[in-house]
Amino acid sequence: MRSSVPGWDGLRDTLVNVSAGSHARPTGPSGPGSRRRLWWRLGTPLVVLACGGLFVVSANNSQGTDLRPGRYTDLASLVDDEADGYDELRDRVASLNAEVDMLSTRVGDDDVRRYQRRIARLEDPAGLRPRTGQGVKIVLSDAPEDVINSTTGNVNPLLVHQQDIQAVVNALWKGGATAVTIQGQRIVSTTGIKCEGNSVQLQGVPYPQPYVIEAVGDQSALLAAVDGDAYIGAYREDAVDPDISVGWDLELQSLVKAPGYDGLLDLNYATPLNP
Repeated sequence: MRSSVPGWDGLRDTLVNVSAGSHARPTGPSGPGSRRRLWWRLGTPLVVLACGGLFVVSANNSQGTDLRPGRYTDLASLVDDEADGYDELRDRVASLNAEVDMLSTRVGDDDVRRYQRRIARLEDPAGLRPRTGQGVKIVLSDAPEDVINSTTGNVNPLLVHQQDIQAVVNALWKGGATAVTIQGQRIVSTTGIKCEGNSVQLQGVPYPQPYVIEAVGDQSALLAAVDGDAYIGAYREDAVDPDISVGWDLELQSLVKAPGYDGLLDLNYATPLNP
């Protein structure tokens, strides 16, 4: 037989009142719970529609590409990718040029044949025909990384610039070179060399250092032209300076192979205004 506890009846009444009072789940249609369920029923479709709209806009803007591509932290990799793309386009141009040449030979017109013979005679001096023979190889490169990292001043003297490459190429032409290549690419009269960040852009394609320059021609004449050039002389002095140490290497080559130029041949000419 349960014993009677003083005050139990009053405590029981208080607990019952709390359970049945403000803590009870509302049963009416206008309670807070009903409002929350109504918000989810209306808000969830709106959020889904908004996300779908964003996906459609992103897909349309990306055109199948990554809107957040990874950053190129390796300059050499970026340069290699750009060079590969250029090689593919150059191969396509070569294929189209070969097709044009084949179709041109089928034209039975005396004037066309005469122009074709004239073009054929100019292809070799224009650099469109491959050349082989003895020559020289010159390699220009930036200073070693430890020298560059330890420099607190201007680092430009420690890097190879477009004017350095141009000076070597011009000296080789002056020495009677019959063909010159940079990074294996044939240099012609329309070739442009310019700095592009930490690389040098050659005919629209960036190339990283070291820069390999080769020339076909009489070796004695080529060496004399290089040795007699004042700009190259200053560069070679920087090469032996331990505080600068830009790269310079010259080798005689018994056989240099210079491929024919196979890039774009479209030219734009300036026309003088009538006085």
